[in-house]
Amino acid sequence: MVKITDVARHANVSPSTVSYALSGKRPISPETRRRIEASIRELGYRPHAGARSLASSRSRVIGLVLPLRKGVHVPVVMQFVTSVLTAAREDDHDVLLLTQDEGEEGITRVAQSAMADAFIVMDVEMDDRRLPLLRALERPSVLIGFPSDPAGLTCVDLDFAGAGAACAEHLASLGHRTVALVGSPPEVYVRGTGFARRVAAGFTAAADRLGLRSSVHPCQQTPSAAQALAERLLHEQPGLSGIVVHNEPITQPLISAFQAMGLRVPEDLSVAAICPDETAEQAPVPITSVAIPSAEIGTRAVELLLAKLAGRIDVPETTQLSARLTRRATTAPPPTAAD
Repeated sequence: MVKITDVARHANVSPSTVSYALSGKRPISPETRRRIEASIRELGYRPHAGARSLASSRSRVIGLVLPLRKGVHVPVVMQFVTSVLTAAREDDHDVLLLTQDEGEEGITRVAQSAMADAFIVMDVEMDDRRLPLLRALERPSVLIGFPSDPAGLTCVDLDFAGAGAACAEHLASLGHRTVALVGSPPEVYVRGTGFARRVAAGFTAAADRLGLRSSVHPCQQTPSAAQALAERLLHEQPGLSGIVVHNEPITQPLISAFQAMGLRVPEDLSVAAICPDETAEQAPVPITSVAIPSAEIGTRAVELLLAKLAGRIDVPETTQLSARLTRRATTAPPPTAAD
């Protein structure tokens, strides 16, 4: 096992200088730091986590606050979690996952116990009750998601309003005039979850601006709910020719339900989705979609948090990733426009 004395000998410095370089307790010249870092990499030295924590008064642990509430689609959420874990480990940080819906109590408990140096918070609501605590907390935090008032916070996410708008604009450009958004389960909207509300707002605003007839329909994440909604939509809106789905578990069941009722996709009905690229690409008929870049968002959240931990003052308060629509096989002009 490589020891700190081995690193010191290799870098031609004293063991205390190596210790100072690791803990940051005393300034080290850039040249000396570079030699020490090169020796650490070459020898494969790994600082003892407990000793390093004591030396720096930090746990090198990030608290990831992710309450697994009803209506949360776990597979997509886990893509975000994986990206946060990967980015944190690349900087030698561990992640403490907080999945209970404890609100402020859970964050306060972890902060007071010094189990985590900072927090990444997910499933952000428009009027999230955790926000006053996060603004006042001495430990840094980053939100994956945007509340209605992000002032004094650091937030990163996909531009979900732009995603909803991009789908409406794409359907309008093909000639569709009656469109519908099939959204998240009702309880997600009732909670005021930010991403769901923003997709609906962006979709509706773009449809209004373009003169489309539009509607928004929350839907439970079951095939039977998808079937019932498909039947209702065709009964209530016979002119419907374009669907946007922001509810990954029912995307394919919804398409199958329309097909079982005799509609061809995309000849009779165009379908776009807001979902991870792999979901759209691996569907039986590849789906036109706006990607949810979970890996990039999770990585960016960690980078922002580490910058705050380092005391940087240039950390942006808001970071929105642009919506990117990729056209695939499920969208085309409506029958009247194609004839």
